[in-house]
Amino acid sequence: MAVKVGMVSLGCAKNRVDAEMILFTLKQAGFELVQDVAFSDVAIVNTCGFIEDAKKESIDEILELVRLKNEGRIKAIIVTGCLAERYQSEVLKELYEIDAVVGIGGNTEIADVINKALEGTKSELFPDKSELPLCGGRVRSTPFYYTYLKIAEGCDNRCTYCAIPMIRGRFRSRPMNDILKEAEELAEKGVKEFILIAQDTSRYGEDICGKSQLPELLRKLCQIEKLQYIRVLYCYPERITDELIDVFATEPKVLKYIDIPMQHCNERILKLMNREGNRKTLSELVCRLRERIPKLTIRTTVMTGFPSETEEEFTELSEFVEEMRFERLGCFAYSIEENTAAAKMKDQIDEDTKHRRQEIIMEQQSRIMAENATKFVGRKVRVLCEGFDRIAECFFGRTAMDAPEVDGRVFFITELEKPKIGDIITVSITDTLDCDLMGIYEMS
Repeated sequence: MAVKVGMVSLGCAKNRVDAEMILFTLKQAGFELVQDVAFSDVAIVNTCGFIEDAKKESIDEILELVRLKNEGRIKAIIVTGCLAERYQSEVLKELYEIDAVVGIGGNTEIADVINKALEGTKSELFPDKSELPLCGGRVRSTPFYYTYLKIAEGCDNRCTYCAIPMIRGRFRSRPMNDILKEAEELAEKGVKEFILIAQDTSRYGEDICGKSQLPELLRKLCQIEKLQYIRVLYCYPERITDELIDVFATEPKVLKYIDIPMQHCNERILKLMNREGNRKTLSELVCRLRERIPKLTIRTTVMTGFPSETEEEFTELSEFVEEMRFERLGCFAYSIEENTAAAKMKDQIDEDTKHRRQEIIMEQQSRIMAENATKFVGRKVRVLCEGFDRIAECFFGRTAMDAPEVDGRVFFITELEKPKIGDIITVSITDTLDCDLMGIYEMS
């Protein structure tokens, strides 16, 4: 009888792609994959270790699996992902009930690790980070109609608050032909929305040919006949070129949605973060994007409470958010990450102040998004149907303005033919629910 393996994958979409590749390797090795780890022989936790909250979530998940193991419901626990890579031997030392810790470079060897664990041998495996494969098969965990395409791994930006270069290593672009081949195969299988991800997608190809190849990649993806939507996440502001803007403006398959992590607008704080720009240059970028790309949705992230951030600098950030009226925005309180340059800086901000500032920005942004939502009442929007909410007794889906898991939804009813999950349909917007839209499905 095949050994049953279940996995819990935490953190970002990039980590999710790694998890899908691990599952493919295990399936090829003859293991039986199960959805619920509680019914597995071996449980894998693909951890996140980016910020403190993510580390806590990973540890809590491991402890829950330890409980199941102590009850005799599972036989072995394998820990991989960013937490394993970052803390290595400390993980097994502190959580001695687990059976193996595997760094990201060892993901392709997890089948052997599992077999050893079932024989009673504990393992610690930490090959070089560059051994993490960029290409290979996946057992996709997303719904059939969308998928993530990881186009690069690692990061060379060296932001002073970020541990990603220590965890994931140097920036490495995935070969373009491999990306295009996978995209074509998935489009043939019915995938409609492709979401391009990397730590910095706008840097794609720089390590190969000295300049960004993202515009070229997007144009070639658009030539795939059955591919319908392309969404781009994580473009750094200083790398958004006129060439890239032209692609967004002219290619109909590239969604008018761009994710630009800005982090702050104050020049002093940005320099301390080892990031470029200031309020003026960022404002000009936003204006240029909106002028060149009609109906553009801009998503950004900002950070409050970076070391030495004054009330005046925070106020400048708040004013910037109000002035720019970003369609989508996330705000994070600065997290002290050991061995980063920012962790050693003077004038660390207390937790209460960091989170108070975060709440102010998020309340402000919630109001802006609610106000923006009312502008769609009386209009028709295209919606990708994602399911039926039995409690609310209505369907729900996403517009081109909304990425999965991080943005909003459209809730809608129908008195006619029911749409199928994965259908792209037209919905007449009749009302709003906070930042979400509500409407009626119209037959196309």
